[in-house]
Amino acid sequence: MVRLRPTLGSLLKSLSLIADPTRVRLLLLLQQEELSVAELQEVLSLPQSNISAQLSKLKAAGLVNDRRSGKNRLYRLEEPSKQEADSRHHFFALLEAAGNEMREVRKDATALKVVLQKRERTAQAYFDALAGKFGRHYIPGRSWKGLGETVLKLMPPLMIADLGAGEGTLSQLLAQTAKRVIAVDSSEKMVSYGSELALKHGFTNLEYRLGDLESPPIDPGTMDLVFLSQALHHAQRPAQALKAAFALLKPGGRIAILDLMKHQFEKARELYADVWLGFSESELHEMLEQAGFSNIETNIVHRESQSPHFQTVLAMAERLS
Repeated sequence: MVRLRPTLGSLLKSLSLIADPTRVRLLLLLQQEELSVAELQEVLSLPQSNISAQLSKLKAAGLVNDRRSGKNRLYRLEEPSKQEADSRHHFFALLEAAGNEMREVRKDATALKVVLQKRERTAQAYFDALAGKFGRHYIPGRSWKGLGETVLKLMPPLMIADLGAGEGTLSQLLAQTAKRVIAVDSSEKMVSYGSELALKHGFTNLEYRLGDLESPPIDPGTMDLVFLSQALHHAQRPAQALKAAFALLKPGGRIAILDLMKHQFEKARELYADVWLGFSESELHEMLEQAGFSNIETNIVHRESQSPHFQTVLAMAERLS
């Protein structure tokens, strides 16, 4: 018989705790990390009221405890007594077996990584708020363009693929220092226009090719860096596009994705021919992981001040082998 605490009573009552999928997910998450309700809400994509109600039941059962940390209340697993250690072990073995049958639990693991990355950036964001005044006040001679040009010139000469390149503004910037840039777009007019600009500006290391994101016309294993700038949400199958990007890279190569954070502005489908209404950090992380990438990082890098307040997410990852 599995006995967690005297208050739980019978095995049937113990098992009733994991009869609810949300409680299974909560316990498995709290087994890994101490989390706030807001963080749990972000991971589980469930209403706060639902999560709070289930946490209350787990707390009453003696499985979960909480503590105050600033404005937040953090939840964690209650440490079992020596007498309860064996029964707790058996209970969590059963819990993990239940979790292995739930697709949501696998998604929770990815979402948890994103939440923990955000937590690590909290201190950085605090100092950014204090010292990051760039762009708020006029200072002669300082501009984002100037900084961007400087950073690009510090890049080593790489083989770069710019997928969904459009007319190739980014491609031309990259071509200033790249060994070679291959810009791919599905529009013949965009490819023609970009090729003319490259010729006009004397870029002999910049080539435009007609093709789509899911099957770019580039030899596999030849690129050091793959860019997708505001392109992935136009792909019919974004997960397939990332797998194709992975195939283009050499071992040690990297991918950089700039795209819209997930939003609800439905008119974007009509106004901008968007297939997807952006992606959450968790979705990008999961697709990159499934494509084979490692060392995945995501970050919100911009929020527009005007409605509908589009946000831009940057995702970086590496092909290790």
